[in-house]
Amino acid sequence: MSIVVRAIDVGFGNTKYATASAQGQVDCAHFASLAYFGQDEIPVESMGGRRRTVQVPVDGLLYEVGPDVEFAADRFRSRQLHDGYTQTAEYRALATGALHFMKVETVDLLVVGLPVSQYTSKRAALQKAMTGTFHAGRKQRIVVKRALVVPQPQGALYWCAQQNPNVGSPKYKSLVMDVGSRTFDWLVTRGMRVVPHMSDSVTRGVSDILRHIADTVGARMKEDFRDLDAVDRALRSGQILRLNQIDHDLKKFDTAIHKIADQALDFVLARLDGPQELEHIILVGGGAYLYTKAVRRRFPKHKITEVADPMYANVRGFQLLGEQYVRERPELFRADGGSVTSEASVSAGSQ
Repeated sequence: MSIVVRAIDVGFGNTKYATASAQGQVDCAHFASLAYFGQDEIPVESMGGRRRTVQVPVDGLLYEVGPDVEFAADRFRSRQLHDGYTQTAEYRALATGALHFMKVETVDLLVVGLPVSQYTSKRAALQKAMTGTFHAGRKQRIVVKRALVVPQPQGALYWCAQQNPNVGSPKYKSLVMDVGSRTFDWLVTRGMRVVPHMSDSVTRGVSDILRHIADTVGARMKEDFRDLDAVDRALRSGQILRLNQIDHDLKKFDTAIHKIADQALDFVLARLDGPQELEHIILVGGGAYLYTKAVRRRFPKHKITEVADPMYANVRGFQLLGEQYVRERPELFRADGGSVTSEASVSAGSQ
């Protein structure tokens, strides 16, 4: 019987999850971290046809989540950008939605992450919340037997160590920076061991950049403009933001973007003894594209390691960390009816 390991990274901007894992390769998917609530079930077919979402019951309400959540009826865009995010109904709905789209009934070990600054204080509560029975749709029940909580950038560290074994060598010190929607997290490590007093989080993430641009554009149009997703799409694509039949060139905001990125990096550098001992500087996260220039400018003598699909770096590492956790503690999972004899017996399944 295979032991099912799964990984979810419920970010402030996107919810990422592993869909398959084999021989060190981890496939992932994601959807926007938006959860629209209602009290009645939505029809299977909407005016635009079937949409890829699921309704999740939490605390007496039904939360619609999933890749097509943009087409949900409620257009109020509420993102939970605060320190209590992991305790919200929206967080549970998003995690449950990820489990639903994995198409699993039982998970032997679920791996999730926390910002570095919250890891010590919130780890136990999140581990408890992510264990047990999750309900999705009309009849689906998903049972999570065990949960493992890790600092978010540790996933990226582990993933990068699989690509470059030197990252995991105790001879070398690494700095892993994870640019999220709300938080900018970083870990300093010696090999795979975290140096706690040099690692932390600061609330200077992508949402600060998007809000600054939206506020400025709105003021120029003399109206309230809050569509941060439209700003994000324009920045990522390098295209013009067109509103009210007027073009807005976001390249004019480069100086402000670099300033906000620099403010995050000021906190990082203040924690370091100095960058000279750093062998690896790794930049990941969905917002890495906005911080790359600032990172290179602040660490001019170092090569900056960027990974393919940086948004998935943490969740891919979570998945591999979970698989290793099972291999190192087989007695915990034999008690649940499974057996661990090789890497092949630890499976993420397929979508």
